[in-house]
Amino acid sequence: MKTLRAFFLCIACFAALAALAQGGPSRDTQGVGRALLLELNGPIGPALSNYLVEGIDSAANDGFELVIIEMDTPGGLDTAMRDIIKSILGSSVPVVTWVSPSGSRAASAGTYILYASHVAAMAPATNLGAATPVPVGGGGSRPASPDDAFDPAGDTAPVDGEPAADGETAADETGAEETAGGDSAEPAPNTGGPEAKAINDAVAYIRSLAEQRGRNADWAERAVRESVSLTAERAVEKNVVDLIAVDLAELLTAIDGRTVTTTAGDIEIRTAGVAVERVGPDWRTRLLAVITSPAVAYMLLLAGIYGLIFEGYNPGAVIPGVVGAVCLLLALYALQLLPVNYAGLGLIVLGLLLMIGEVFVPSFGALGLGGIVAFVVGSIILMDTDVPGYGIPTALIGSIAAVGGSAVMAIIWMAMRARRQPIVSGRDDMIGATAIATQEFTGRGQVRVHGELWAAETPVSVRSGQSLRVNGMHGLVLEVEPLETKEN
Repeated sequence: MKTLRAFFLCIACFAALAALAQGGPSRDTQGVGRALLLELNGPIGPALSNYLVEGIDSAANDGFELVIIEMDTPGGLDTAMRDIIKSILGSSVPVVTWVSPSGSRAASAGTYILYASHVAAMAPATNLGAATPVPVGGGGSRPASPDDAFDPAGDTAPVDGEPAADGETAADETGAEETAGGDSAEPAPNTGGPEAKAINDAVAYIRSLAEQRGRNADWAERAVRESVSLTAERAVEKNVVDLIAVDLAELLTAIDGRTVTTTAGDIEIRTAGVAVERVGPDWRTRLLAVITSPAVAYMLLLAGIYGLIFEGYNPGAVIPGVVGAVCLLLALYALQLLPVNYAGLGLIVLGLLLMIGEVFVPSFGALGLGGIVAFVVGSIILMDTDVPGYGIPTALIGSIAAVGGSAVMAIIWMAMRARRQPIVSGRDDMIGATAIATQEFTGRGQVRVHGELWAAETPVSVRSGQSLRVNGMHGLVLEVEPLETKEN
């Protein structure tokens, strides 16, 4: 009987496990179940893009039925933005992008991500827009590249919702906009050069996203061409975003029952009883974000160059070479992911070489001062770009320049001081020195000078311990004469 009871107990356990494996109650009665909350906070770069793409792509496999992106960004790199958008467009799980908390923004690249999302939401006192592409890496006279980035306009950008200026478009009661020139369904032709090509490409891209999601494509074009911005309330009025939500609970309530189209077909979002799991960036993402920070990449570059130089001056020191090589490789990794002006990078290297050359070449400060100028100018233009979050702080540049300038000035001061010091070694130091006779001799004998024994010659007789003056030197033989004058 005990064996029979154990047998039935095992069957019951296996049945319970099978029921759990089938997922329990059906979706129809339990709603969404689990929602994944991701954070998009700060400039959009490769590290942040990788974190979001991995989260969105793995959501379905991990059992999530909804992805929420909590966004506050000033913009970022175009390649990183497009990777995120591709992941959203290819997702079988609905993606809701929510500009939050209050005071946040979805400027520049964030506007594109909002337009690409299945549901676009904003918290009160937030804004979006200013999506004009900004070329990086040395001015706007080159062709547009995948590394073009998007920069939010400053305080002078027109904000939609204020009184319209001459030439601005007006919104009709449906939220769609019409221009004075007629339909703006297609981007206006523009043949103004590479910058115009980049703008036209960005316009076509954001209009395609707007048309796919059924949002206001005309205002999206204005956000690119005119850098206009919208408040949350006006964005809802103009059909740019779908809704306003103060907090997460209100957001989940507002999207409950909404039907969206994903790669898996039409899906009804049901958020009743949903369990939201916040998954922030992991340690790898945070580490890469730190390394690819312009200020950190700048410091790594300097540490790498100086480390290798110190190792070259002191072969066998090992530590400067190892640290320098590691820092230089990390800097090169970071710089290839950042909008770098290579003319600025070249000026920095030139400035460092000139400052180091000041140590070895007697230029009376010309090389050192020229190196400081080249270093500062190169540092200023190294990441001379309007891409938000990708500039080097001027305070850091000033500090490094001050330290370098102080070192050059110290070297010049020490060199000038050394020129005024009396000679302390060599032939010139021996002439006029005082020697002490170690023995009594006439002609040639031995004397002690600076604690050393030297052969000496004198035409007069000297006694042991007598003080002598060195008048000349022939090979290793000194010419001496007594310091004492004869008494008459």
